[in-house]
Amino acid sequence: MTLAPSLTDAPVYDCRQVFAEELRALAREDDRVVVVCNDSVGSSNLGGFRDEFPGRLVNVGIAEQNMVGVGAGLANAGMVPFVSAAGPFLTGRALEQIKADCAYSGHKVVLCGQSPGMSYGELGPTHHSVEDLAWLRAVADLTVVVPTDRAQTRAAVRWAYAHDGPSYLRIPRFKVPDVIPENAEFSPGRAVILREGDDVTLVAIGTLVSRALIAADRLAAEGISARVINTPFVDPLDEATILAATETRGIVVAEEATLSGGLGAAVASLTGQHAPVPLRLLGVNGFAPTGSADRLLEHFGLTADAIHHAAREILGLRSSMP
Repeated sequence: MTLAPSLTDAPVYDCRQVFAEELRALAREDDRVVVVCNDSVGSSNLGGFRDEFPGRLVNVGIAEQNMVGVGAGLANAGMVPFVSAAGPFLTGRALEQIKADCAYSGHKVVLCGQSPGMSYGELGPTHHSVEDLAWLRAVADLTVVVPTDRAQTRAAVRWAYAHDGPSYLRIPRFKVPDVIPENAEFSPGRAVILREGDDVTLVAIGTLVSRALIAADRLAAEGISARVINTPFVDPLDEATILAATETRGIVVAEEATLSGGLGAAVASLTGQHAPVPLRLLGVNGFAPTGSADRLLEHFGLTADAIHHAAREILGLRSSMP
């Protein structure tokens, strides 16, 4: 699929709204669906759910470990809990409960990390959620999902509801355009190839997918054919599609997450063991400072320009950056 050049001017959307709408739709279909949150009704866009299903929302207050434990208990009782909180607090404060109560116990708990990455911007490093992918990839038997746009967010919520086991959904706050085809397959270990190409491969998730597509358009204008792969399932990874990409001359991985242990690390580990290829990993290095989300993405080189530059660098071409 070749994206129209107008992507840079395309309308953008808040995927948290789609998450909330799909959650309410599921609750109407199944009275086992409940929500557990940590005093985050507003930031999780759960006001509509609370108003429509007041007896099915449990607000534990600022007590994330308790929140995950309550979710696991509800799952053990036959309910389908969606446990929703800001990404850094859900994954950082309650990692032990995620590991022991959800993953090790095999409970069907949908962990919803709201406003991940650096989307909290000016609230600073305490609120940036860039370590979550690294932490949760290390937990066995926990599926880690990063939807990219509205269609993929809807698919992720529906998939997690039907999945017989624990999962983590990284629900973006940073507004993004629609880039995933409505009929795209959504299943564990399956990537979405958004654009074919033979020279270089761009692998991206979440907020970086649209930027990778813009970079691919710029490369095409220079006669460079870039394959663009979206991997909504960070764990399990689509190993076959990633390994097939090693037939190109190099791979650029872009993610709004730490370089230590995230998607780039997963791609590097896989290709390094089976099919070494030149790699450029774009992500967050060290603590992210305080600033607007846009400025922080630019600070770490998580832009279409930087992806474009990294692809040219892999191909041995002169820098496109000023």
